[in-house]
Amino acid sequence: MPASQIRSRARERTNVLNRPEFMSLNQPLKNSNAEARGTARRPSQKQQQSQHQPGENAQHESVENNKERKELPEEDCMQLHPSFKGIAMNSLLAIDICMSKRLGVCAHTTSSWGSVRSMVKLLALTGHGIPWIFGTILCLSRSNTLAGQEVLVNLLLALLLDVMTVAGMQKLVKRKGPWEMAPSFLDYLAMDIYSFPAAHASRAAMVSKFLLAHLVLAVPLRILLVLWAVLVGISRILLGRHHLTDVGCGFALGFLHYSLVEMVWLSSSTCQTLISIGTFNWSPLY
Repeated sequence: MPASQIRSRARERTNVLNRPEFMSLNQPLKNSNAEARGTARRPSQKQQQSQHQPGENAQHESVENNKERKELPEEDCMQLHPSFKGIAMNSLLAIDICMSKRLGVCAHTTSSWGSVRSMVKLLALTGHGIPWIFGTILCLSRSNTLAGQEVLVNLLLALLLDVMTVAGMQKLVKRKGPWEMAPSFLDYLAMDIYSFPAAHASRAAMVSKFLLAHLVLAVPLRILLVLWAVLVGISRILLGRHHLTDVGCGFALGFLHYSLVEMVWLSSSTCQTLISIGTFNWSPLY
């Protein structure tokens, strides 16, 4: 026997894969590969159901998301591309709120200017609607001249117009002040509950303009009257009851009220008729 054959037989004997327990490793895997390919090509029913379910779930979720987006109000939806006007308005409002809170130095007794809070409240009280209305009625009852009664009746009309207009706008806007404060009893009587527009500023501007136009006053008194109107508006900011824009719009509204009263100015005869009806002394004309 040649030496090469002897060597090959020796190698086969020493080869571990020729043992009976490892003979399956030398057999071809045709059937197993075919089955694997078949299972890969033909998924089971469970897999088919699991493949269909994600698509249906995705469609269902998309429909629900669309419904939720439609149901959400516009203010809760984020605007990815806000307009320049919206950015400018939001920036101005943020500046207004920040500056108003910083200027509210008399908002509480523990504030930086809390020691003068009572004086600032007294100054703000001079621009309240209730004292002005009752004061005008009292002066009207004491007046004996036709010119004085004419001026006082028109002033009373302007005060009532100011109270009703400001109360309506505040109820419509419902803007709260920079500091959370409960309105006082007089504020509830004058319907001055919300922040925008500032009722005290509107009334002070209207009254000062009215008195400057219909009363003969010296120059120092005219300056003091204008200064009083400005300080009344500033006092509401210091007390933390109004924003800067509230006071500014209040001043503009006060000038508007004065212009409206001048346009519908009541004559002396009309004022006398209203006074006689109010005092129950009216007698029918024959």
